[in-house]
Amino acid sequence: MPVGVFDLFSIGIGPSSSHTVGPMRAALLFARALADDGVLERVAAVRVDLHGSLGATGRGHGSDSAAVLGLLGERPEEVDPDAVPALLAAVRASGELPLLGRHRVRFDPDADVRLLREALPAHPNGMVFTALDRAGGVLLRRTSYSVGGGFVRDDPLDDAAPLAGPGDDLPHPFRTGAELLEQCRRTGLGVAGLVRRNEEHRRSRAEVDAGLLEVFGAMAACVQRGLASGGTLPGGLGVRRRAPGLHRQLLAEEERCDAGADPLRAMDWVSLYALAVNEENAAGGRVVTAPTNGAAGIVPAVLHFHRRFTPGADDASTVDFLLAAGGIGVVLKETGSISGAEVGCQGEVGSASAMAAAGLTAVLGGTPEQVENAAEIAIEHHLGLTCDPVGGLVQIPCIERNAVGATTAIHAARTALRGDGTHVVSLDAAIATVRATGAHMRSEYKETSRGGLALTVVGAHRAPGAAVGVNVPEC
Repeated sequence: MPVGVFDLFSIGIGPSSSHTVGPMRAALLFARALADDGVLERVAAVRVDLHGSLGATGRGHGSDSAAVLGLLGERPEEVDPDAVPALLAAVRASGELPLLGRHRVRFDPDADVRLLREALPAHPNGMVFTALDRAGGVLLRRTSYSVGGGFVRDDPLDDAAPLAGPGDDLPHPFRTGAELLEQCRRTGLGVAGLVRRNEEHRRSRAEVDAGLLEVFGAMAACVQRGLASGGTLPGGLGVRRRAPGLHRQLLAEEERCDAGADPLRAMDWVSLYALAVNEENAAGGRVVTAPTNGAAGIVPAVLHFHRRFTPGADDASTVDFLLAAGGIGVVLKETGSISGAEVGCQGEVGSASAMAAAGLTAVLGGTPEQVENAAEIAIEHHLGLTCDPVGGLVQIPCIERNAVGATTAIHAARTALRGDGTHVVSLDAAIATVRATGAHMRSEYKETSRGGLALTVVGAHRAPGAAVGVNVPEC
């Protein structure tokens, strides 16, 4: 099946779609395969090897814990984030893991989940799951890859092949920006309307509307939790949650009527929404991948901006925003990359900013050409952005980077709306450049925490880095 909007906006838990959600889904699929093959009851032990970027930043991203949760039978869409610590503590205390919650095997999380920096050939986020019988024989071994946004693929992985087929079953198939524009010209539909037609091929109109409003509801709930949760984020870096304090400041200004004197006050609200989401993500809370967890604050921040500051914004325009953003997300996922481990943060924050710019342009009355232009502007100006999380945690620079990416999306939308959609660099050319730049980018700058801020910050502040408890590079 071709990638759809609901694939890009999936509900999960933090801190990372590729390092947390993907491994949890892959582990669950492995456990289910044991049951489907009729060998679950014969399993005596399970081994998990996390390779490459997963091995380099696995503990900071919760990859090891996510794999255990998946083996337990937990789904990222349904697991209660507040229950996770108790589930993991029970496994550690008992020395046993109940596969799919029903067949207990011996299990030591420290020994049976290995973090290996050597990457597998097909993708930086590789995993190998092995189930053994009582005699030590292999019952099942599976290699999986977390390719960004929570998407999982198994061996053999042909990197030259598209993630999905051309979508011949859809009424208006497209994979590239050029194909999307051609479909809009042929049908006379806007981007949101065209994407809706494709989504309604899978589900009813009412289901599309209800599903996307549920997605927005999850985004809004994440913002509210982020605004209400103070203190310091876990992991040892000592990063303080700023969203609650900023929220109090902005509310106080409005009560004093000070806000009207500041022409840029709306940007502070945009930053607030993005910070709230990504602080909640860093704490392991429930978020919506949009299209990843590391960039999960950008689409919600711009969508909240639209609902707060655009006259007449309502549920219908919210749905259109997500449809248009999702349409650009399809192009990004099908022809580019949304994986920080593959192409750096240009593939995460850059993609999310492009999607948000497209959504905002669409609901402000932009033509398909202006929507495509806005997306191109946003991603073009994230080209070369590295993924260098300090201590392997989705905190520095990730949280602030979402606020910057959200404001960039708004500027991209406004720039595109001031033009007629004509521009020199196409969205497809920008996406091709993302892939080419990512291919030339050294692995130190692709979610391994071995370069950039991840190295210089730890080098300057050794004590916080040492307290993180992850694979911190030596100075």
